[in-house]
Formats: sequence, structure tokens, C-alpha cells
Amino acid sequence: MELSKTEERRSAIVDRLADHVLAHGLVPASLRPLAKAAGTSDRMLLYYFADKSELLAATLQRIAERMTGAMADHAATEPQPLDALQKRLAGFLFEDRFWPYMCVWIELASRAARGDPLYTPIAAAIGQGFLAWGEAQLAADSDEARARDAAKLLVAIEGMVLVRAIGLREVADRSLD
Repeated sequence: MELSKTEERRSAIVDRLADHVLAHGLVPASLRPLAKAAGTSDRMLLYYFADKSELLAATLQRIAERMTGAMADHAATEPQPLDALQKRLAGFLFEDRFWPYMCVWIELASRAARGDPLYTPIAAAIGQGFLAWGEAQLAADSDEARARDAAKLLVAIEGMVLVRAIGLREVADRSLD
């Protein structure tokens, strides 16, 4: 299905905004800097998006799509035990090219923790996506064991991301030994 000119323009804006948020985070995500990053005016942004919430939701969705695509490129060819998958996942999530995604994730999770009505459902959806990715990769004796191990994987990786973010990368690395 072909996109209309408006849809193409909107998609291009979202791509530029995703690049901007990955480089600078959510903090400078007010309308004027976002418009500048998108190469347009704040009035034009509001032509393509109903409001700032819709704009940010589309941008975060694009970031999540990119991350999901990158994770798919690192999917195991066969189901892995929990420890092996945790090492595999940490091995690529902590690469320099993935770290901007983790930084945005931390910001998103922080805003969700504060109960922000925009960020909470987006963060939950992304978290569910990570959980589903883990379940699809894990070897387990039962669906219940696979779901439990996916939860353990998500919690362990999230802890490692936070520990690394506060400057204790060696602690995160040591947890994999």
C-alpha cells in the first residue's frame, strides 16, 4: 500500500524526531526544539499531529520499532537457556550503538513511574514487547517456566541497564559471570 504525501511527510518527521530523541533524550522535547529538529515549524508539526502527545507517542513508537528490529537481528536461531540468553542480550544492548535506546528507555520508565499519562501506557507496551521477545527466545520445559524466565530476564536486564546508567558498568558486567 502506497503512502500519501501527507503520510510520507509525517513519517519523515517522525524519523527525524526519533533521531533527535535518541541523540538528546526526552528532556528537550518541547515543541519548538522538536520542530527545529524535524526541519519544520511548530505550526506544521501541529498540522501533521493533533498535539504534542500524539507527536511524542509516534516518535517513541518509531524508536521502539527500530529497537525491536535491531533485536530481531540478534535473535537466537534456536531457544536458549536463561543464562545464555541474558549474556547474549546484555552483549548487544550495552554496545555503544544501542546505548541511546537504553537511555531513552530509562527516561521513559522514569516518567511512567511518576504516573505520566502519556508515557505510562507507552512504557508498558514497550516492556511487554521486551517480555515477548524474551519468551520467544527462551528454552523451557513449559509455557509457565518460559513466562517466569522471561520475567527474570526482563528484570535482570533492566537492573543491569540502571546500574550501568549510574556509572557502575563493572557491576553489571560482573553479574554475568
